Amino acid sequence: MNKLHVLSGGAAQGLVKTLAPTFTAATGLRIDGEFGAVGVMAEKLRNGAAADTIILTSALVATLAAEKLVSSTSIRDIGLVETALAVRAGDPPVAARDAASLREALRAADAIFVPDTKASTAGIHVAKVLRQLGIAREVEQRLRIFPNGATAMRHLAESEARRPIGCTQSTEIIATNGVALSGALPPGCALATQYTAAITTRTSAAPAAERLIDLLTATETEEARSRAGFVPSRSV
Repeated sequence: MNKLHVLSGGAAQGLVKTLAPTFTAATGLRIDGEFGAVGVMAEKLRNGAAADTIILTSALVATLAAEKLVSSTSIRDIGLVETALAVRAGDPPVAARDAASLREALRAADAIFVPDTKASTAGIHVAKVLRQLGIAREVEQRLRIFPNGATAMRHLAESEARRPIGCTQSTEIIATNGVALSGALPPGCALATQYTAAITTRTSAAPAAERLIDLLTATETEEARSRAGFVPSRSV
């Protein structure tokens, strides 16, 4: 075996990529990661996809532990990820200090780039916020929905719309060239999601999987987590 298989929500892709060289230097193993909407990743695990480590929302990891698909004793939190707004690099930032200004920012956009509104953490939340703001039907035709936040942000970066905007998890915005973080969603519309790692019960590489989780959660990698967009649980 020369790979460690990881199934992860897109929120952790930037962090895993940053820490991968350190992991490989320590173990000799390459990280083979698949990243996407957390609901899709959970279903892949249920359907037998090769995975040694998972990184998903804490709620999903708890469910998978109850289903005996991950080891409950291996579960460790990585940090919180906020759902945030994005603009193309070079476009003016969008300020959303409260629900009213968020409503106006979304109404002013001629294209709104978001992840899967049924299977991704941020996409489900965006759909909820649009209903909460009373503009779901008004902006429905302007939604540009993609399988995950990273893909949505790449398309935002390439958009030729006049005033496009994006909404996904901050880590996915930070990790994408050509877009800029424009701030978290305002109070009353905000979402900070706990991301958690665990070792699968089918793995034959438990020591290496544990080594990766050690790296993802270590005090020594706190700065890397912060740069990637993770917020310590105690700070929110």
